[in-house]
Amino acid sequence: MDNSQLPGNTPTWERQTLEKLAFAALDEQKAKRRWGIFFKALGFAYLLVVLFAVVDWGSGAQHEERHTALINLSGVIESKGEATAENLIAALHAAYEEKNVAGVILRINSPGGSPVQAGMINDEIRRLRAKYPDKPIYAVIEDMCASGGYYVAVAADSIYVNKASIVGSIGVLMDGFGFNGVMDKFGVERRLLTAGENKGFLDPFSPQVEKHKQHAQSLLNDIHAQFIDVVKTGRGKRLKESPDMFSGLMWTGAQSIQLGLADQFGSVDSVARDVIKAEKVLDYSVKDNIAERFAKRLGAGAVNGLWKGISESAQDARFR
Repeated sequence: MDNSQLPGNTPTWERQTLEKLAFAALDEQKAKRRWGIFFKALGFAYLLVVLFAVVDWGSGAQHEERHTALINLSGVIESKGEATAENLIAALHAAYEEKNVAGVILRINSPGGSPVQAGMINDEIRRLRAKYPDKPIYAVIEDMCASGGYYVAVAADSIYVNKASIVGSIGVLMDGFGFNGVMDKFGVERRLLTAGENKGFLDPFSPQVEKHKQHAQSLLNDIHAQFIDVVKTGRGKRLKESPDMFSGLMWTGAQSIQLGLADQFGSVDSVARDVIKAEKVLDYSVKDNIAERFAKRLGAGAVNGLWKGISESAQDARFR
């Protein structure tokens, strides 16, 4: 009698089939686990790459020896980003409070920006100079130091430039657009309600009001006068005033020395080596934290709302 036919016994071919199915299922589970591990490892590697890209892996300041403190002012001076008064002042405090800092170099590459932010930085530099008279601060201009950037630079003990640097633009502007003509062409009606007769000041969708225009000009003139006073105070007798000096024009580094807007030619390395006499340079600049740097690298927040940009454009007064 065939044992395969006995009760409880499974025919050989059926048993083999079941075994194959069981092993196939096990192999599939193993493959899924392997792929799962692979993709997890891949994701982990990606995160490591991102972190490597956004984290500043510098060696950090080694304060045990005498050195020059470097602080970078780069880009538009504004309340957001890296070139803010908060960041610059924090860096200045760190540099001045470090006993082994022989002097401070403020490296500037800026087209200008907020008069308020620039004014706060200027005030703090002058305060720290008075508090730490034995620790000089020098502004080193590389590509550009215009308007608000120059407002900051004049607070330094001396200003060094490259012969091809762009320096100056001692002026203030308020720019925007007027859309009322376009709206009339397309039959769009502007409905603006205000509590306060001047609350619609410089509204870009309404015709320009002469009274508002004159008031805006008075604001610009007042800020411009403050700017001129700061330049005269900072540069003192070194300044060789001319009719165009405070007109908003810009000059090369070589011309700026002739006008007394700058003092000498120099770079970060030459000033540290030959003027401060501390060739070792350590960067004290305050940078964005990891989350902020990550967001910027991915472009988060890169595009503002169109309506917000248009409505605010006419009310943007800045050094430039």
